[in-house]
Amino acid sequence: MSYNDYRNALRQGQREYRACMSRGEYPYLQTLDELLEHEKLRGESSLGLVEIPMELIAGTKTVGRRSAFARNFMPLIEGESEFSAKWSALSDAHLEEGIRDPIVAYEFLNRFYVLEGNKRVSVLKYFGAATVTGAVTRLLPEPRDTMEYRVYNEFLDFYRLTRLNDIYFRRSGCFRTLLAEMGREKEPWTAQERKEFSAAWTIFRRAFASVDRGRADVTEAEGLLAYLKLYGAETFLNQGEAEIREGLTKSWREIAAGNAQVELFLTPEPTPPRTILDRLRKPAPVKVAFLHARNAEVSRWTDSHELGRARVEEALEGRVSTCCFDGVTSENAAEKIEQAVEDGNQVIFTTTPRLMQATIRAAVEHPDLKFLNCSLNMPHPAIRTYYGRMYEAKFLSGVIAGALSHSGKIGYIADYPICGMTANINAFALGARMVNPRSEIHLEWTSQRDVDGILARFHELGADVISNQDLLSPRLSKRDFGLYYMHGGTVGLMAVASWNWGSFYELILRSILDGGWRVPAGREPARAVNYWWGLSAGVVELRYTENLPIGTRRLVEFLRQSLIAGTFRPFAGKLYATGRQVVQEDGELTAAEIVQMDWLAENVVGEIPPVCQLTGEAQALVALQGIHRADEEGGE
Repeated sequence: MSYNDYRNALRQGQREYRACMSRGEYPYLQTLDELLEHEKLRGESSLGLVEIPMELIAGTKTVGRRSAFARNFMPLIEGESEFSAKWSALSDAHLEEGIRDPIVAYEFLNRFYVLEGNKRVSVLKYFGAATVTGAVTRLLPEPRDTMEYRVYNEFLDFYRLTRLNDIYFRRSGCFRTLLAEMGREKEPWTAQERKEFSAAWTIFRRAFASVDRGRADVTEAEGLLAYLKLYGAETFLNQGEAEIREGLTKSWREIAAGNAQVELFLTPEPTPPRTILDRLRKPAPVKVAFLHARNAEVSRWTDSHELGRARVEEALEGRVSTCCFDGVTSENAAEKIEQAVEDGNQVIFTTTPRLMQATIRAAVEHPDLKFLNCSLNMPHPAIRTYYGRMYEAKFLSGVIAGALSHSGKIGYIADYPICGMTANINAFALGARMVNPRSEIHLEWTSQRDVDGILARFHELGADVISNQDLLSPRLSKRDFGLYYMHGGTVGLMAVASWNWGSFYELILRSILDGGWRVPAGREPARAVNYWWGLSAGVVELRYTENLPIGTRRLVEFLRQSLIAGTFRPFAGKLYATGRQVVQEDGELTAAEIVQMDWLAENVVGEIPPVCQLTGEAQALVALQGIHRADEEGGE
C-alpha cells in the first residue's frame, strides 16, 4: 500500500515538474541558502515548537535535497531506492500512528524552509495535512524601505501578540487594523482566544473559497478584514460556514472594491427634464431620513445639515418628506438605521464618516434603498459619499487674509488631518501668497492643542490675521470664528467659508426624483461614487462683511467667478512644497491628487501631525479617512 502511495506521489511530482517547465518556472524546491546570498540579516531568534501551516512551507534550507522534490514537495526520484523506501516507511508510520517527530525549519519573511524533515513534509502534504510541528528559527532581515519589509515588520508585532502565522497581508497597516477590529490589540492573546480565532478563520476560508469572486484580486486575509469591518468580530467568531458564505455573497461588491480609486463627480449631472405627464402624476412623497451623531443645539456641524434638511422640506414640498435621528453613535448606529428603514425611508443620509461602517452594512442588507454618507475619498461602492470642495472657499479666504495682514504672519487653525483638509490649508496659503508674497501661514491643530492655547501662541507670534473654525450655529455666539483680524484689542470678522448643505440635498434629491441616480453612461458602475461639489454647485460659499476694502472685494469676486467658471484653478502651474517642487510650470493636480494631498505649501509654517500625537477622537476619525503616508508613524 505504501509503495502505491509513493508511485501516486511521484506522478503528482512529475506533473508539477512538467507544468512548471511549460510555464518557464523553476520546477524544484526553493532553497533558502540561495535566497540569503542576496540578503543581509540583522539576527535570528528561536521560536521553539511551532505549528507550521503546510501552505507556508516554501522549500528547503540547503541545496542537497532540492532536486529530489518538485516544487509542490512531491518526490521526483523514480524506481526502488533508499529514498523511496524511507518515504514509504514514513507513509506507513503516518497511517498507523501519525508522524510525531517535529521537523527543523527556518522562517524567513513568514515562509518556512526545511532543514531536517523534507520527506516528512512530503508525506504529510501528500495526505493533505494542514500543519506540521517544527522547531523553528526565525531569520530577521535588515531594515529596508519596501512594502514587503514594512508588512513583515508589522507581522512580527502581530505574531508577538497572537502567535498566529497563517494569516498575512500584502499592504502595510492591515495587521493593526485586524487587531483593532478583533478588539484585542494590546495584550497577548490567550490560548482560548487563539483557538477561537483559528477555528473561525478556518471556517471563513472555506466559505471564501466557495464564493464566486469573478476576477477580483482579493486575498482571503483582505476578504476577512473587509468582512470584519462590515459585520464585526462577534459575528465572525460565531457564524457557521453557510452564514458567512451568505454574508460574503451579499457584500462581495463592497469587499472586492478594496482600495480602488474613488470616482469623483465634481459637478451635478444633468437630469432628464420632467414631462407634462410627470408633472400631472402625484406619487407619494419619497421618505428621506437624516442621521446625525449629535443634535443641532450642541453641534454646529449637525446644525448646518439640519438647515439643509429644512431647505429641502421647503423646496421639494409634496415630493419628499424628511425626518432626522440624532445622537447616533457607533454603538447604536445599526439599530437607528434599521429603524429608519422600518419607517419606510427610501433615501438615508448619514452625516459623519463615523457612521460609515453601519451605513455600508445597512446598504448591503437593503440593496433596493439609497444610502449616502457625508465623507470624502471612501472606496465603498455599496453606498455613495458626498462632500464639498471647501478648498475653493479657503483660497478666496487666503486672498483676503494676505491683503489684510500687515505683519505677513497669519494664523490658521485646522481640526483633523483627513482627506481634503490639507487642500484647504494649501489653497489658503496660495491665496495669501498671491497678494502678499511675504505671507507666512502658521498652522496649528485643535486635535493636538486646545484653542485658547493656540490663540495665545498666535498673539505671541504677532499674527494679525487668524483663520479659525468656520461653523457657527445660529444658536451659539462667538466672536473669534471664521477669518478675522486683530488690531490692539479689536477683533474684526472679515469672512466665513460656509457649507450650504441645502443646495446639495436639494440637487441630489431632485436627481433621484427625476431619474438621474444612475451612474452616467461610460462610467464604471462598480466603482465608488463620491460627489465632490464646490462653488459652482453652491455647496460651499465664502461670505464676507461690508468692512472688506472695495479693492479686495472686487478681486475676491473676480476670482470667485473664475473658480465657478473653471477658468482659474488654485493648484495649476508651478507649485512648491517645503523643499521640493510638486507641480511643474505647465502642470496641474488632478482631483484625486488634491483630495489625497499629503504635503504643505512652502509658505506654511507647521506640519501634518502623526497619528500618535492626536487626541483619541481624532485618531478614530483619521483611521477612517486620514491622510495615509508611508513615513507617518502609526499610519498605513
